[in-house]
Amino acid sequence: MGSMTDKLTVTVLGTGIMGAAMARNLARAGLGVRVWNRSRDKAEPLAADGAHVADTPEEAVRGADVVLTMLHDGPAALDVMRRAEPGLGSGAVWVQSTTAGTEAIGELAAFASAHGLVFFDAPVLGTRAPAEAGQLTVLAAGPSAARDTVTPVFDAVGARTVWTGEDGAAGSATRLKLVANSWVLAATAATGEVLALARGLGVDPEDFFGLIADGPLDMGYLRAKSALVLEDRLSPASFAVGTAEKDARLIVDAGRRNGVRLDVAEAAAERFGRAGALGHGDEDMAAAYFASFEEGKPPSP
Repeated sequence: MGSMTDKLTVTVLGTGIMGAAMARNLARAGLGVRVWNRSRDKAEPLAADGAHVADTPEEAVRGADVVLTMLHDGPAALDVMRRAEPGLGSGAVWVQSTTAGTEAIGELAAFASAHGLVFFDAPVLGTRAPAEAGQLTVLAAGPSAARDTVTPVFDAVGARTVWTGEDGAAGSATRLKLVANSWVLAATAATGEVLALARGLGVDPEDFFGLIADGPLDMGYLRAKSALVLEDRLSPASFAVGTAEKDARLIVDAGRRNGVRLDVAEAAAERFGRAGALGHGDEDMAAAYFASFEEGKPPSP
């Protein structure tokens, strides 16, 4: 492990919207950073920030104190860690920040145990802007004995760390993340529907915003996501439609496995799926708005 006199070496596997921002902030914090991404072109810009861009997961993790995964889902994280396996050092810390779902966390933790890795379940709350600013909220579960190692990592990428337990394999951080995301995705879907209904009924959205202004129904999130739609600022995405669909389906699955029916989350998953099929998969999740219209085309004002 890196000591106070040695530079901690952190490998980031997955440099999409979130992973790239996190890697950049790790480098700015003075940590040694290595990065790998399936599409190398998404990792290359990080070389300018001092990160070493590796050709393979195995190369990226060799000698690393901490391996941080920020990939699409649980199966992707497991696949990449299997590819990294020859380079993994026993005793290295694995910070698993992918929103992987409750079932996958057990599989990932089992891989960590089989390879002598110290496992932290550590998804994050936040989108592109807070990630770039190092202002994410880290939800973390893992052993106290290794927290000194991960603290510089969490401090570099986040403004706050919420500890949920001692055992990453129990998935307490992931479960809290799914609960939080269920609210975020429901609010996003509702925002798209209220804008679509206003468009269909010939109501000026500003009249609606004025109606709820400063009351308990008003939300900064509603206004921020609405602005992306109304001002046609859906790219680059803060959080993409395709990722939102994946998370919504993980939430529905987690509920089902625990005897909870989630009608709103299931409907949100379908909305995000339709928006993706209409060509909005890489746009901000607010683009689920277009799923309200036949062939994705809003009626003329």
